[in-house]
Amino acid sequence: MKLSVLSALATVAPLCAAIQAPSYQHLPPLREQAALQDKWYEERREAIPALLKKHGVDAWLISQREYAEETVFWSLTSSFSARRRTTMVFFAPSASDPSLPTSYTFIDNTPNVWDDVRGLFARHAPARIAVNAHPEIAFASGLHAGELAAARRGLGDVWADRFVLDAVPMLAVEYIGTQIPARLPWYRRMQETAWAIIAEGFSERVVAPGETTAADVEWWMREQIQSLNYTTWFHPSVTVIKPDTPWGAAAEKDGANAKGSAADEAIQYGDLLHVDFGVSALGMNTDTQHLAYVLYPGQTSHDDVPQGFRDGLRKGNRLQDMTRKHMIPGNTGNEILANIRREMKREGLKGKIYCHAIGDWGHSAGTVIGMTNLQDQVPILGDLPLIANTWYSVELRADHFVPEFNATFSFPLEEDVYWSPEGGFEWVYGRQERFHLIRTSDQDELSQEL
Repeated sequence: MKLSVLSALATVAPLCAAIQAPSYQHLPPLREQAALQDKWYEERREAIPALLKKHGVDAWLISQREYAEETVFWSLTSSFSARRRTTMVFFAPSASDPSLPTSYTFIDNTPNVWDDVRGLFARHAPARIAVNAHPEIAFASGLHAGELAAARRGLGDVWADRFVLDAVPMLAVEYIGTQIPARLPWYRRMQETAWAIIAEGFSERVVAPGETTAADVEWWMREQIQSLNYTTWFHPSVTVIKPDTPWGAAAEKDGANAKGSAADEAIQYGDLLHVDFGVSALGMNTDTQHLAYVLYPGQTSHDDVPQGFRDGLRKGNRLQDMTRKHMIPGNTGNEILANIRREMKREGLKGKIYCHAIGDWGHSAGTVIGMTNLQDQVPILGDLPLIANTWYSVELRADHFVPEFNATFSFPLEEDVYWSPEGGFEWVYGRQERFHLIRTSDQDELSQEL
């Protein structure tokens, strides 16, 4: 479809006044990517000894076999997989002998590896040895049951009795969840790329009302990710938000078939569109949700979006402000959720809060601030404290009555934030404050004639 001067200018208009229009950010060559990641992993591993001391353990045993890697393994190295049996041991700094090394790695496919580890333990004499075997927290439970049994047999009771199985889950959570400043510039570029893909996908370049389906847009976005040499951690999800139907309710009620049938219906003029979208690269992942409006023929600007929709988006922005304000490191996810909901009640705002850590994983290591079905508290995960120097997806929805339709609509939004000691949690790239606008080919032709 041809793009007119008028519609092209509108297409690149920024959605947030604080940023420029997003553009595609191309990744460096693979060799440079590998060098970057190796440098980042090395810097992150240097923090482990102090982390062990903070959490009151003397050693951390991380062991895995090929294709049975621990969850934390992927935040320690850029390797494609563990080789043979890869056993890593980290130690807190030794008060009696500061010259002792604090990290060791063994790659072996014989029982001799346990002899080596026993020798290390005899030298360092750890009283408490952390292993990742928590029964509920995924990032602190990556040690496979068979590997734990092998470690017990290989090391013997004298050392196995010192294993700390589930008392220090924040050791793994904090290691994986803590982000170093060196990663942020590339993470911001990734976020800009995600915004750029959404901006083009939610435009007349891709969507022809009455013809294009939500599934068509999803697969266009997926192909665009591939063409840019990025990957993703989930398939893009594009939906038409319906009146008096809380976002996600149809899929929750009827399962994948309902989503599938709706995704095959043509997008129409006046539709309110939503996308849940993320990209992956350089060992990092993004998560973004934006909204779009399909203009009727003859409409050209954001002022043509129904006022009720614009008010709903502003309410979503207000919930974002509340959420960031209450995200105070040291407070638990449940405490943060309760504080947000109290403020929502005072202001008469309706909606849901469901924020999660982001970074090494799409749903990464950290406390959970609400879930779609748990708005009072989240057991276990919500009881973890929010750590500083981390990244989060501020994910939520505002529910707003739209007079033009005499109905209530949901306005789901999601943007990633990073911790700044000076300003708290700041947007990685920006936030949506204006709808993506989808115009028509008739407007293109008219603009060209003028």
